[in-house]
Amino acid sequence: MLSRVADTIYWLGRYMERTQAMLQVIRIQYIASQDEPHYWGWLPLLYAFGDLSDEDIAKKAPHTPQVLYHLIFDRENGASVYHNIVRGRENARAVQDHITKEVWQSLNDYYHLIRRDDMAHLTLGEDPVSGLDALTQQSVLYVGTVQNTMPRDEGYLYLKLGKFLERALQTVDLLRINQHLFDQENVAHSPELRYLLYGLLGYELYVKTYQGQIDATSVLELVLYNSDFPHSLRYSLEQLLRYCERLKDKSRPESYEQLRFLIGKARTTVAYSTMHAQQPGALGQFLGQVRGELLDVTAALSNLYFGNG
Repeated sequence: MLSRVADTIYWLGRYMERTQAMLQVIRIQYIASQDEPHYWGWLPLLYAFGDLSDEDIAKKAPHTPQVLYHLIFDRENGASVYHNIVRGRENARAVQDHITKEVWQSLNDYYHLIRRDDMAHLTLGEDPVSGLDALTQQSVLYVGTVQNTMPRDEGYLYLKLGKFLERALQTVDLLRINQHLFDQENVAHSPELRYLLYGLLGYELYVKTYQGQIDATSVLELVLYNSDFPHSLRYSLEQLLRYCERLKDKSRPESYEQLRFLIGKARTTVAYSTMHAQQPGALGQFLGQVRGELLDVTAALSNLYFGNG
């Protein structure tokens, strides 16, 4: 496969995973803003998913419709959901010979959905949850279409590498946004912990696994280490290693060994760590290390496989 094609498919995987993660977190935070009397605010998400100055963020944060517009529909915000979908569709258009027509159609439908005026009107005014659900359902449709129609060839491997690398980064960044929950004492039953689990689609598994109150150490254990939880850091890294190993016969030996080493290094950092809540500063240092190692993986893919070095 041409390195340009591999790069384009890899970024398609990243853009679409980022879209799904953003929509889920935004949806949950909107619900929290309506249900929690002491809602903690939109500031963290505006910093994570926006490109505004501190002054503009302070002006926009108190106004939920403005926040939703900026994070989802704003064509001037290079990090918005709209831009991720547009970039994903552009990438898919460039590699139509390497994806199925059904995958292309699902992305094209997604693009037209987010451009519809009635979708923005619903999400920003009438019923934000229903609007976010409609966008999320299209994201789920894309995922299912990939799973059921894509051949398990080289392109599929790059799509999966992009997906799970982005998922690992999103999990790290969401934990960093919520780092204060794990540095403090007496955060059991904190509504923020519950919404963090909802944002990662992990609340149901948490309740089934721990069968008790929500406490910071158990949440951290689930999100970092549970290999059965699809959004845990460990699961994403194990999937990255799995798809990397399937590239072995399609790679130059030295490129494969370097990429596998870097993914294995990040996986080992997570698997052999013992993070607990109430270790001031430790989680931030750990997440910074893992994020750096994930960025080393992205650089290796870019330099060794995509010829961008």
